[in-house]
Amino acid sequence: MFKMKRLLVGKKMRLVTMTLMSAGLLTSVKAQTDDVLSLDLDKAIEIALSENPTVKVADKEIEKKKYAKKGSYAALFPQVDFGADYNRTIKKQVMYMDFDMGGAEIPGVDASSMKDGMEVGRDNNWNFGFTAGMPLVNAALWKSLSISGLDVELAVEQARSSKIDMVNLVRKSYYSVLLANDSYRVFKESYDNAMENYTDIKKKYDQGLVAEYDLIRADVSVRNVEPNMLQAENSLVLAKWQLKALMGMDLEQEIACEGVLADFKSELFDDFVATDTALVDNTNLRQFDIQGRQLGAKLQMEKFDYLPTLSLSGLYQWTSMNNDFKFGDYKWNPYSMVGVKLTIPVFSGGAKQNKIKQTRVSLAQLSYQRDDLERSLKLSIKQSMDNMSTCVKRFDAAQKGVMQAEKGYSIAQKRYDTGAGTLLELNDSELALTQSKLNFNQAIYDYMVAKSELDKVLGKQMAK
Repeated sequence: MFKMKRLLVGKKMRLVTMTLMSAGLLTSVKAQTDDVLSLDLDKAIEIALSENPTVKVADKEIEKKKYAKKGSYAALFPQVDFGADYNRTIKKQVMYMDFDMGGAEIPGVDASSMKDGMEVGRDNNWNFGFTAGMPLVNAALWKSLSISGLDVELAVEQARSSKIDMVNLVRKSYYSVLLANDSYRVFKESYDNAMENYTDIKKKYDQGLVAEYDLIRADVSVRNVEPNMLQAENSLVLAKWQLKALMGMDLEQEIACEGVLADFKSELFDDFVATDTALVDNTNLRQFDIQGRQLGAKLQMEKFDYLPTLSLSGLYQWTSMNNDFKFGDYKWNPYSMVGVKLTIPVFSGGAKQNKIKQTRVSLAQLSYQRDDLERSLKLSIKQSMDNMSTCVKRFDAAQKGVMQAEKGYSIAQKRYDTGAGTLLELNDSELALTQSKLNFNQAIYDYMVAKSELDKVLGKQMAK
């Protein structure tokens, strides 16, 4: 009796434990579902532009260049410094004096001793004070300020280039997630169809209505489709990881990309032939143009090195010379000076002229590189337009193919059910339907990728 009670208590405890575990599991599943971040394309781009490290680095570069520009203006203002120094005399300087007083004597001075010289100075020499200086006329300095402004402009354009590249990568990654998801859905439908056919044929086989070969063939069809479905599922996981990495998100964060590729099919019928393909907004060409202006300003600045410069300087210092370290007895003598310095370049060994020639060569190189880049960009535009045109034709053919394949599969299914058709016909129609759906999704994906590449070349950052 006691043993029976223990068994009953044990069963109740196990039941309670299983109930609690089930409740915990349901809570965990619900929490994971609540943690899934739902994304559309615009939201994915927004997160990437705010969280991706590459974009953040580009923004910091702009900030750095702005500080550098402000720092360059400091050269126009007076530069004031405070300095102090101490010198210990090891061997005093000897001074000689030649003078003729017409036979007269100097009181307290032995004229014969002056022939051997006299030591001057003291052991300890102290000096501290302020120095100041500022340019009054310096054409090269003034021109360098405009170069600092162009550095900021170039940094801004480089940041824009980073954002355009990021938008392009996020778009293509988002489309890859949708393609992987749609492919998984197609293979899942194919698997479900194959499984349904296998179940139906298994029943007919058990009833002796079909041959064993049909049952084996149906089982093989299920096993052939299953690896494709698993591979598509794995591709979906990898595509999501890539998208999360681009967005600068935690890779463990679950995301769900909204929509399907078919949502973008309306864009295939846009009049892309009328698209403005001018390269005025291309970021690479803009950077070349800014670099050209920088080199032009540098060339002008190097020419200004031939011009005279005028600067103002001044100082106010205190000096003291003593033979001991009794600071309270020191006598500090002030010394001040203000001056103007004019510098006229005369000869520099050809350094200035060679610098000018180097800059001119750099300008020529930049011009050739820009022309070559422009030709490459025009070729890229032509390829993107051709790809988009081909994708439209592929989409039209694939769309009609899906309609026909669905109709063919339906007919094959009915023919097999009535005994008029064979399992081979049914399998062929199923394979054709799967392939036509994959072609349909692939055509849309290829079009959207080509369009994204075209927008990148044209410098369209946020265009869809």
